[in-house]
Amino acid sequence: MSQEPTTDHYFSAEPASAGDTRALTVTLAGREVEVLTAGGVFSGDRLDLGTRVLLREVPDPPAGELLDLGCGWGPVALTMALLAPTARVWAVDINPRARELTARNAARLGLHMVRTVAPEAVPDDVRFTAIWSNPPIRIGKPALHALLAQWLPRLDAGACAHLVVQRHLGADSLAQWLSADLGDRVGLTVVRAGSAKGYRVLRVCRPASPLTE
Repeated sequence: MSQEPTTDHYFSAEPASAGDTRALTVTLAGREVEVLTAGGVFSGDRLDLGTRVLLREVPDPPAGELLDLGCGWGPVALTMALLAPTARVWAVDINPRARELTARNAARLGLHMVRTVAPEAVPDDVRFTAIWSNPPIRIGKPALHALLAQWLPRLDAGACAHLVVQRHLGADSLAQWLSADLGDRVGLTVVRAGSAKGYRVLRVCRPASPLTE
């Protein structure tokens, strides 16, 4: 996750800044919890505004296979797991420090259904019943499009992704690309699900398979 200036990002495979952990108290899924954070991950000192907007706007996740794309220290994956205890949550990040923090936080909260992995470790045959993401807008449009084109087509039939993007960092142009380009190519629909504090929440869905007789 990354939409705010910082030294290290979701896409920093090897963080440059110090990795000393610190405790942070946050509210996730209506519960006050203590988590570990560190430098070298996105928003390592707080629950960032974009993620707060996302978590406020999304519906409760379904059972099945859930994806947090760009997990950082884990607020989205932890929320998914707290709300859907029978689901399996894939917390994906290329940053090893982010993966370690998310895994430690999941263990501290007893959320053993969270699998914290590098992107290439997710089996190719896994299809997701929900994807939530605060995507790394600052990697640039071509890289962002490639990232979303890799993961959004893995939505299961009838499943939706929710993405939070700052309006001034291109939320509307991203929605247009998702609808007119990727959506047309792989059969996805795109709507604005919410808007608050300068952020848009985009809902990207794969239609349910038509009934067959």
